[in-house]
Amino acid sequence: MIKGAIHSTESFGSVDGPGIRYLIFLKGCHMRCRYCHNADTWDPHSKDLRTAEELLDQAERYRSYWGKEGGITVSGGEPLLQIDFLLDLFQKAKERGIHTVLDTAGQPFTVKEPFFHKFQELMKYTDLLLADIKHIDTAEHIKLTGCSNENILEMFRYLSDIRKPIWIRYVLVPGITDNEGSLKRTRDFILTLKNVEKIEVLPYHSMGEYKWEVLGIPYSLKGVMPPDAVSEKNAKSILLDDTCAAD
Repeated sequence: MIKGAIHSTESFGSVDGPGIRYLIFLKGCHMRCRYCHNADTWDPHSKDLRTAEELLDQAERYRSYWGKEGGITVSGGEPLLQIDFLLDLFQKAKERGIHTVLDTAGQPFTVKEPFFHKFQELMKYTDLLLADIKHIDTAEHIKLTGCSNENILEMFRYLSDIRKPIWIRYVLVPGITDNEGSLKRTRDFILTLKNVEKIEVLPYHSMGEYKWEVLGIPYSLKGVMPPDAVSEKNAKSILLDDTCAAD
């Protein structure tokens, strides 16, 4: 019996996919994003191990609040690091008629086996992905996250090829991801995709900084303020320009 390493759950998520959603946060992430507000999910170990049935039974207690659009969203950490459990969870969710959303940064993606076959199978049971573009430039992506973005962009291309719906999320960090040239290159990349339903520009915030302090990890963005209204407006004007019918 497959069990997932769980960080936490939330009953009434309203910003992680359509409608009201039951949120499941899994443990483990290889990225070390400098602005991460869930640094406590990096460690893959958890004392909270649950089966798909246990999680879905809990989620369905709130089904009456979901309406026509709601369902479950699995986030993290990085859910794809637990792809066997994720596949089991989403298969069983679809058997119950539950809408499924995967919130991923795509870092584990590869076309190598056995991962790729499992990912292809997972997509059969995934209704929507919330996918991050951390930074379009590989060198800057490594500085920001500790990982390359080449396989991540490959995931975006694959999802476009199979027309799997995605919402793209872009965190706007002053001095790091707000460069106009990078924003335009990001827009140009998004324009090559055929499956983008929505683009969300998320202003950087430091609300997770205290978690770094508790974990004894130096927070390298200390003192960085959220982007001002002008910077945010400029980013949206570039990224949402002719890319999709996003709000």
